[in-house]
Amino acid sequence: MFRLRHIDSFDEPALAPYRTMRRPKEHEEQGIFVAEGDKVVERLLQDRRYGIISVVLPPDRLEEFTPLLQSRPEDFEVFIAPKSLLKDLIGFHMYQGVLAVGRIPETPPLETVLAQSPRPMLLVAADDLTNSENVGTLVRNCAAFGVHGLLVGETCASPWLRRAVRNSMGTIFQLPTVETASLVLTLRQLREAGIHIIAAHPHTDQRTLTQGKFTGDCCIVMGSEGTGIRPEVLEVCDEAVAIRMPPTVDSLNVTSATSVFLYEANRQRGLM
Repeated sequence: MFRLRHIDSFDEPALAPYRTMRRPKEHEEQGIFVAEGDKVVERLLQDRRYGIISVVLPPDRLEEFTPLLQSRPEDFEVFIAPKSLLKDLIGFHMYQGVLAVGRIPETPPLETVLAQSPRPMLLVAADDLTNSENVGTLVRNCAAFGVHGLLVGETCASPWLRRAVRNSMGTIFQLPTVETASLVLTLRQLREAGIHIIAAHPHTDQRTLTQGKFTGDCCIVMGSEGTGIRPEVLEVCDEAVAIRMPPTVDSLNVTSATSVFLYEANRQRGLM
């Protein structure tokens, strides 16, 4: 059951997660994340797997969100704040004015993700993506193209950072995501399970995208557009393939490249 409270400042302790939105390390240490925007908060409230700590709404949105708030089983507070207060908090005019704080779920064991994935399996691994907005958009691309699980390397930004959750449009709630302590060891584990590892590597002269083998169980490894995949990660991949581009273009943004790779994987599987 939710408790309704009208506020005129964000000073009290219960509202600390909203005051510290620009300090993501604190949120990670507390095991919480901030959901921002209509669609993201709506998807969070709809999913019972994620605990709700609190919600912030402007007065004119309460009636609209009340059915979803009432559907939640846990106790939490709903703070009603004028949009002018939200503007002061965030630093810019927030048209939707909808925020929530949820609990970061425990990372599922890799074995569980593999056991629950249909065949042929399609996984994506992210290596060295430090921009949280890119991570969030990559999550959204994975959800759009039917990826069964995302592996986030130890050098990546967390998919539970506020900007990542926002850019995912809440699809992070539906995509099984494993944050790894060592992407190299995790990829080796996949290879031992018979899963083909494909590196998205723009500097290879050996194979182009359409020559890659995506029809069986596979995991596509995406690296940063600046430095690409780390050498030690590239070494454990079964093959490296590249999107054919003119010599005047070095590479695509990682999220654009992910869409192209996943489209090709779905095409080879007869889904496109």
